[in-house]
Amino acid sequence: MNVPDEQFRKSSRSGGVGCVEVAQLGDIIAVRDSKDRRGPKLIFNAVEWDAFLQGVRAGEFDNRAR
Repeated sequence: MNVPDEQFRKSSRSGGVGCVEVAQLGDIIAVRDSKDRRGPKLIFNAVEWDAFLQGVRAGEFDNRAR
């Protein structure tokens, strides 16, 4: 999926060192690495994105092996 650069926004909590950027195009959400803007993007539909955010808020991804 080709998502224009101007559609992506960086989190206000980003420390400036690099983070993810998110773009919403209707019911599609794209996520990319801010340090590799031409690299691959993760694409979510609205249901998948909501499930991911619920998992983040619930701490499901805390303390995962890096």
